[in-house]
Amino acid sequence: MKTNKNYILVLMLIAFITSLTSFSFAQVPDDRFVVVLDAGHGGRDHGNLGNGYKEKNISLKVILELGKELEKLEGVKVIYTRKTDKFVDLWKRADIANKADADLFVSIHCNSVANPKPYGTETWVLGEKNTGRNFEFAKRENEVIFLEEDYEKNYAGFDPSSPESTIAIGIEQEVYVEQSILLARKIEDAFKNKVKRKSRGLKQKSLLVIRNTYMPSVLVELGFLTNKKEGAFLNTKTGQSKMAKAIKEAIIDYKNELDQNIGESIFVDVDEATTKTDTIEAEKQTTHVIEGVTFKVQIAASSKKLETKSYNFNGLSDISRVELGKLYKYYYGVTSDYNQAKLLEETAKSKGYSSCFIVAYKNGKRIPVEEALKSR
Repeated sequence: MKTNKNYILVLMLIAFITSLTSFSFAQVPDDRFVVVLDAGHGGRDHGNLGNGYKEKNISLKVILELGKELEKLEGVKVIYTRKTDKFVDLWKRADIANKADADLFVSIHCNSVANPKPYGTETWVLGEKNTGRNFEFAKRENEVIFLEEDYEKNYAGFDPSSPESTIAIGIEQEVYVEQSILLARKIEDAFKNKVKRKSRGLKQKSLLVIRNTYMPSVLVELGFLTNKKEGAFLNTKTGQSKMAKAIKEAIIDYKNELDQNIGESIFVDVDEATTKTDTIEAEKQTTHVIEGVTFKVQIAASSKKLETKSYNFNGLSDISRVELGKLYKYYYGVTSDYNQAKLLEETAKSKGYSSCFIVAYKNGKRIPVEEALKSR
């Protein structure tokens, strides 16, 4: 009897070890570019009903079309927060993206106002300014939480009507705002140049749907359903397809720029780099030194941790790296002379870092460049 028990235990142990081995082989690292697509509203939350159109339906159709286009691309994985007409809590949408360790979160909506004249696209990223219509927009998008069960618990006392609550949202995602802005600009440019839509530009506001996403995130307003002509366009299959393809092109452009800016094997023309440096040295004619302030040029932010060697950054040397959350930020140069920082910025742009920009630090803390320039 004891022998049989031991025999059974051995078999169980072997089976357990085998299952673990099989499981470990099944967990193949997924290095694809993960995009989470979020169709705004859904189910009992219909969104706005401008001119009788349903925002929840249009946003879903555009998301499905966008997803179909992205799924054709090699190395891209698409995840949806909803693929049908169902209600999804705002916090769950972010949770889906976080659990997927996504590279991007894109939420699609349609706009509305009482006045039927306004029209055009808008792309929103997180921000802290809550004034005028901007705050009213955030308030309207966030009030959907009252349709959720246990919203008091899930949102820790968040009040959509309170400017203080919306200001607090932006703090958590500060590290990802810069990349979100980059994507937002590309989306608006695609709408304007490829679909010939009026772009109302990039906007910043604290929105709950992207409050807790730990990756670059944008909320896209495709247009105003309350505008008769624009609402009719967005309600057509042709209009939805054009808008989806424009967003797809923006995402591809965004991804390509990240891949270009952070590469592991980039050819460097050393002679060209030396010549450019010599030219900059010769161009120094004035100084604008600000005591106690340090300027750097941020050239990229990525989830990749790279050695700060020139071959990783198109020949640029004097690279520093800072880890912030899941991101690594890469900076070129360091100086207390603002004019020198501008020359460094031009050098970085000449090396392909078209989206680089100057940042300022004082007492080890990052401050706005405008504030730094005033502290002379």
